[in-house]
Amino acid sequence: MPETKNQFTPRVFSGIQPSGGLTLGNYLGAITKFTDWQNRGTHQTVFCMVDLHAITVPQAPETLRHNTRELCAGFLASGIDPERSILINQSQVPEHAQLAWIFNCVARMGWMGRMTQWKDKSGKNAEAASLGLFAYPALMAADILIYHATHVPVGEDQKQHIELTRDIAAKFNHDYGVDFFPMTEPVIEGAATRIMSLKDGTKKMSKSDPVEASRINLTDDADAIAKKIKKAKTDSDPLPGTVEGLEGRPDARNLVNIYAALSESSVADVLAANDGKMFGYFKQDLADLAVTKLAPVSSEIARLMQDPAEIDRILARGAERAREITVPILERTYDIVGMVR
Repeated sequence: MPETKNQFTPRVFSGIQPSGGLTLGNYLGAITKFTDWQNRGTHQTVFCMVDLHAITVPQAPETLRHNTRELCAGFLASGIDPERSILINQSQVPEHAQLAWIFNCVARMGWMGRMTQWKDKSGKNAEAASLGLFAYPALMAADILIYHATHVPVGEDQKQHIELTRDIAAKFNHDYGVDFFPMTEPVIEGAATRIMSLKDGTKKMSKSDPVEASRINLTDDADAIAKKIKKAKTDSDPLPGTVEGLEGRPDARNLVNIYAALSESSVADVLAANDGKMFGYFKQDLADLAVTKLAPVSSEIARLMQDPAEIDRILARGAERAREITVPILERTYDIVGMVR
């Protein structure tokens, strides 16, 4: 039976859209955090390529298939073990979408309309946006709650969606007089939760940025990684010795954050060790560090992508394991709601 009040299995869920072009931001802001959770061994871990979310905007089918496999390869190359964690693409576990419909009937239109990402992505022409894009947060809540996930590692920009997930869980529990869904906790941690553009430290690093040099892709080879870091935007002042000295210096702060995350150090320690260093020298050090850390990941992604059938096998096995959790939770949800089965 699924868990009841105060008996939720400690379980982590998180996902990334397979929209192409895994970046350093995805790696440091998300995937390394996922690997940390897996390796702690304190929680069951479920990681997902959220392909149903990807189609809320138009996708070419072959491109979506490629991007899903490449994202899976990125997870594997970064240390996610498909035997220690459950690794899935969302569409192979139908309970995600089935629970999302229940949550569409629990959530309120006003809640969806207030979502910052809806406003950002729909823009001035909201009438032309897909219904799926508007209802996206209900599916995200279902992704999390179909596992009774207790913790979700997310970036700062997703925190609002976790708050909505908690609202949906609370309303469902209240409406049906149960304590069935947990109050999931968002986990935002580490120096590099938000990696910014190498060309503008005030903007998030993005795979959709038209400027290729603004980001490091996990598929970049060693030469490309080093070249992009050496050409990253900085200012003319040397590195300060304290965190306060980075105030008003977004480009400098971004490179220090990246160094701290790659070296698994604090920003304060990085600054103390580099006090007064000019950025030309610091960028060389950062380039060397990035190549050491990222080039093996890039090489392993390329190797894995040569055998898509093996990736598909891993995802199919992940779906089987996931459904051992999701099927009983959906069945109990249907019983609570009053569905005849």
